[in-house]
Amino acid sequence: MTLIELMITLVVAVVLLAMAVPSFRSITLSSRLNTAANEVVAAVNAGRVEAIKRNASAQLCSNDASTNGGDTLGTACGTETGAVYLLIAGAATKVGTGVAGLQAPIRLKGNLKALRFGGDGLAVAIGDSKPYAGQVADICTDAISTNNHRIVNMTAGSSLSVVTSSGACP
Repeated sequence: MTLIELMITLVVAVVLLAMAVPSFRSITLSSRLNTAANEVVAAVNAGRVEAIKRNASAQLCSNDASTNGGDTLGTACGTETGAVYLLIAGAATKVGTGVAGLQAPIRLKGNLKALRFGGDGLAVAIGDSKPYAGQVADICTDAISTNNHRIVNMTAGSSLSVVTSSGACP
């Protein structure tokens, strides 16, 4: 093997590596988005299961304290994104730790929807009485340009879906 052959081999390897690294970054960030969306889904399901299991009220906490409500559960939430509190004998008890996957560059676009679960397991928005239907969370990143949103939606107060989309992540 000559020195020229070795240099050509090294140049080819460097070019291939330079092309592969951005792809790995994109795959890693996409995986982190999926993980964060799955954590939100798990937190919603934990709230529902605890409410049914104990036939009590449970709340999925928003990251915005003003949307959590001013009662015992809402006050206990504070700004613990995705935490779940259960109302037992008039006191709030934490039963879910929250969403840990929301670390830079992954973030919420807007706020996580605060949801209250009754003993029947149906979710309602704070201050509402009908089963919730709408967006629970929009998790996104600007570090990738396409498929950079995971939107968690709820229908009929219990059915969850996650949709992938592209767009700006302010």
